[in-house]
Amino acid sequence: MKKYIILMKLRVVELLLVTTVPALFLATGGMPDIKLTILTLLGGTLAAGGANAFNMVIESDSDQLMKRTENRPIATGEISRKNGLIFAFLLSSVSLIIFYLFTTKLATLLTAIAIIFYVLGYTVALKKHTSQNIVWGGIAGCMPALIGQAAVTNSLTTTSWLFFLVIFFWTPPHFWALAVRYKDDYSAAKIPMLPAVAPIKSVITQMWLHSSAMSVVAILLITTAALPSWTLLLTIALIAGWKWQLIKLSRQPSEINASRLFQASIVFLSIYSLLLVAGVLLT
Repeated sequence: MKKYIILMKLRVVELLLVTTVPALFLATGGMPDIKLTILTLLGGTLAAGGANAFNMVIESDSDQLMKRTENRPIATGEISRKNGLIFAFLLSSVSLIIFYLFTTKLATLLTAIAIIFYVLGYTVALKKHTSQNIVWGGIAGCMPALIGQAAVTNSLTTTSWLFFLVIFFWTPPHFWALAVRYKDDYSAAKIPMLPAVAPIKSVITQMWLHSSAMSVVAILLITTAALPSWTLLLTIALIAGWKWQLIKLSRQPSEINASRLFQASIVFLSIYSLLLVAGVLLT
């Protein structure tokens, strides 16, 4: 069973859950129903896990060519593609059943869209065909911001779309920072991830563009949601911390500084999500 759990990429799923929680709090305007929260997080975990399992089935050949992924269970043959596919369908189906029975139709629809887009849009259509793959493919990872809102209200709001955009603009520099370290792997697998096909200065320029847009939207979300002023000040401090790491990468492009930027991006999103929750509770 442990090998099947690996197919779910739970470390990636953690970040999706981190953004689902504040979406629930923002939608409720306070503490969300505990049962709804647990079921939404469970459904989201299974949905993301199912999508990731589909990804590993589809990319098993490419995984064999990359040192970072060569030990994945399907790449090594420990799990057959058929069994991996059955597991992915099972997780995805149970996820949609949970959302349909215990949340709302809109949340169920958005979850289905997220799974389909990640599998067919990102993994199949985009990843091996454009260096902007993660820009548009990252939309699937933004969906928890909408799903959390829809699970509570069966509708979408300006605030939920702004949160969606925060994650949308956050995703490319976050992932490119990691991809700098593994650019040789991507080249070996013939995946045109931006750091593998573009000069590092070009990659950094695009990181600046996306992170700047993210900064604007992150601040706009705080004001639109009418959260306390201290959340705005702390958000600006968080942005400054991430930008400082980007400045260091700009001054000295290296795998070490790229890795530090990657970690800084995780810290930003995690604490920013916590700020949203605290802001809602302490308004």
